[in-house]
Amino acid sequence: MKKIIIAIDGHSSCGKSTMAKSLASKIGYTYIDTGAMYRAVTLYALRRGFIQGDSIDEESLRQEMPQIRISFGKDVDGVQYTILNGENVESEIRGMEVSSKVSPISAIGFVREAMTAEQKLMGNGGAVIMDGRDIGTTVFPDAALKIFVTASDEVRAHRRYDEMVQKGQNPVYEDVLKNVRERDYIDSHREVSPLRKADDAIILDNSYMTIPEQDEWLMNQYIKAVSEK
Repeated sequence: MKKIIIAIDGHSSCGKSTMAKSLASKIGYTYIDTGAMYRAVTLYALRRGFIQGDSIDEESLRQEMPQIRISFGKDVDGVQYTILNGENVESEIRGMEVSSKVSPISAIGFVREAMTAEQKLMGNGGAVIMDGRDIGTTVFPDAALKIFVTASDEVRAHRRYDEMVQKGQNPVYEDVLKNVRERDYIDSHREVSPLRKADDAIILDNSYMTIPEQDEWLMNQYIKAVSEK
């Protein structure tokens, strides 16, 4: 069976990673969480003091971009985690501090160029499911299957809130909702690779779908895409 590239784009906290991981596990594909890559860059910038309030020291970050090495590993249960310069930072990159700064960092041109180049390398050869904001429009515009996922602001905020609580964090729902809306605006209005649906992407609004329902839907789209090749 032909190995294809599957691009899943969409708004924050709409379940892209959950459905991408599930399908990758079932069909034996490699899953790449591009959002985690931008979060790792954001964490690096925070640790180095390049982010102060709403100000970003872009020149310092530009100079140190070659020092930022991002990869992925799996724990004993097969759960993927993000590695920044040899350190497992999966928990840290999911907190509100990183979440509140990742969209401005992701909007920086040289950051996107560096991450896009890495993502293209990771996707060489196909058999990859990659999720993010610009996979079907910029990273892999020729992907055989493109999905654009969305859900209401409130649904996405509740999902994000519940996820953070499950990880032992103590978020405030109103703060999470505000962050979701702010990220939507920044992601959709940035100059470089803004969030938008690719012309040939299939829209999925999963606001009121269960995880099994969306998994079944995505599997059907995959089977259809492979059969058409």
